[in-house]
Amino acid sequence: MTFAASSSPPSASSGASSFTRRRALGAFLALPALGLLTACAGTATAGNSTSQASLAPLATTVPAGTTIKVGDPTVKVALELSGLNKELGGFTVEFANISGGPQTTEAFRANALDVGSVADIPPIHATWTGLDVRIIASAYRQDAVNHPIYELGIAPGAGITSLAELSGKKIAYSPGQAQGALVLRILQKAGLAQDDVKLIELPSTGDTYSTALSSKQVDAAPLGGVQIKRYLAKYKADGGTTLRHGLRDDPGHLYSPAKVLADPAKAAALAAYVKVWGKAQRWIEDHPEEWLEGYYVKDQGLSREDGQYLIDAAGKRDVPTSWAEGIERHQQTIDLLSKEQKKPHLKAADLYDTRYEAIAGTAFAEAAKGGAA
Repeated sequence: MTFAASSSPPSASSGASSFTRRRALGAFLALPALGLLTACAGTATAGNSTSQASLAPLATTVPAGTTIKVGDPTVKVALELSGLNKELGGFTVEFANISGGPQTTEAFRANALDVGSVADIPPIHATWTGLDVRIIASAYRQDAVNHPIYELGIAPGAGITSLAELSGKKIAYSPGQAQGALVLRILQKAGLAQDDVKLIELPSTGDTYSTALSSKQVDAAPLGGVQIKRYLAKYKADGGTTLRHGLRDDPGHLYSPAKVLADPAKAAALAAYVKVWGKAQRWIEDHPEEWLEGYYVKDQGLSREDGQYLIDAAGKRDVPTSWAEGIERHQQTIDLLSKEQKKPHLKAADLYDTRYEAIAGTAFAEAAKGGAA
């Protein structure tokens, strides 16, 4: 495989530093915080226009001269550290320093990206805004409830010690982001409606939520990754706390535009990438010291303490060979968002390209038996 530097889409270059910061806040896949993406009126769709049956079987070889543009900065580092990049050959991979839903979707629309790394909300909102996309790889966390990506940050003096006590409180809310969907799920679990709380719309970029909590602009806000540790370190003495929500918040996906997946050459190249992506997940888990030093410290600029915190918080990975359970959970999220945000109903299974279903999981399992570099 040939790695080529790729110029980012216009929106990406101006926010490069924020991409780096957000990637550092996630764990597991260094899952990024997702930016605001609101479905545009008049362009929403209730389903994808490209049928699964219309997609040709994946070719077993990648035609010479094929190039794929990849927004997966974290795995780029894993491939370099592990040497797994040597397992791809015969085509070019151009990595763009871009991740997260809004930027990835914008790049898809500009034909500047073929695949991106996101959580479970961006494919839903992309579809609602008329962009036909499909998930081609999925990974989760084992024991996800006890290894959440997010905890609910509680402002000093807010007096919230249980989810039920969110009633009447101000909660940071970001429609179109993973954190926004989590807030709705937390309210559902607590038996509360949106009218029972005050949702304060704020994008969850950088330190926005921590700042809003410390200034008491909001009473509660989802905090992710190392922000949990830093918030408590800075504001615990003043009464700042965090609250576990007891829900799964762990999906991580690769997704692509359907028109890219309909291109036999690119589809084959993406299959090869997904295979190595699965092996990279295993390598990260099996080489925590190398990952700590090479990614969190050298690439992300975190302290060893913060990097180790993220590794410990992530727990063990789960890269399945079947998407059935993940699709079922995804459908529950879609049903909730459709109801609460008054969006068209979607069928979760239509968001997945089943040609890729077993590729990453099989590679992950084989790597555990000594198949990885």
